[in-house]
Amino acid sequence: MKINMHTHSTWCDGKNTAEEMLLAAIKKGFDLLGFSSHCFHPLDPAFYEAFDSLWHIPSANIEAYTAEIRRLQEKYADKIKIMLGFEADYFESSQYGSAIPDKKNYSIYKPDYLIGAVHFVNTDKGFYTVDHHAEVIKENLIKLYSKADGQIDGKQAVIDYFEAERQMLKKGNFDILAHPDLLRKRNGQLKIFCEEDSWYKEQIKETVKEIAKAGVITEINTGAIARGAMDDTYPSKYFLDLLYEKGVPVCINSDAHTTDGLDCAFDRATQTARKAGYKELIYPGNNIVKL
Repeated sequence: MKINMHTHSTWCDGKNTAEEMLLAAIKKGFDLLGFSSHCFHPLDPAFYEAFDSLWHIPSANIEAYTAEIRRLQEKYADKIKIMLGFEADYFESSQYGSAIPDKKNYSIYKPDYLIGAVHFVNTDKGFYTVDHHAEVIKENLIKLYSKADGQIDGKQAVIDYFEAERQMLKKGNFDILAHPDLLRKRNGQLKIFCEEDSWYKEQIKETVKEIAKAGVITEINTGAIARGAMDDTYPSKYFLDLLYEKGVPVCINSDAHTTDGLDCAFDRATQTARKAGYKELIYPGNNIVKL
């Protein structure tokens, strides 16, 4: 089976419509395509519009999005299986409120699955997104993580990111964990931390423990390769090896934002999974792909 369950469209920050993505998936031989628009439910994503363009599905459009994916399910039922999902963001703030990727919170929309994700990190001084251009991330790190000597406290920034992810795993109820070390995306340019440092590896170990406790599937995500942000998959080899040791199931997703990216680097991701020891991929809905 050929599956991707991390798919974006023009309902959020994708470049193609949902139907265009679907038709491309059929042409590429996919058996199952899951749509997963970025969502901050129940928050209005406009709260971050002051420093970024809106890339989560607006609250007013969620019902229309679900109706469109259900329409496509019926229209193309004889050609491909389609599942309705959300890439549900985790965020907690005394000022803006909370968004927890939990099936209870999303039950009104009756999704087939949820992807839990951390894109935004909240601090006492404010919040920022780790999924932005390198120069914008650097500006925010200077504002939020400058030490007395003027240097960026990269260690604290990393700890805050992984702590947010661990809190999401403890409080949420979702099916797939998205790109678990997303903050690596711009670190090649920013160099705010070293992946070989013992403290960094300890953060990964602690996060893997929470992933295993939560019982979620972790995705091997090829999105950074597709967009030229990083020549590697999420998670890192070290991270993935620990996931395998803990018996955490994995799947492969492209995090596609364009039709061309739907199956980007799937062969490479498959080899990555095999090298870690995995013999199969697990997807929501009891879909199993042997490697």
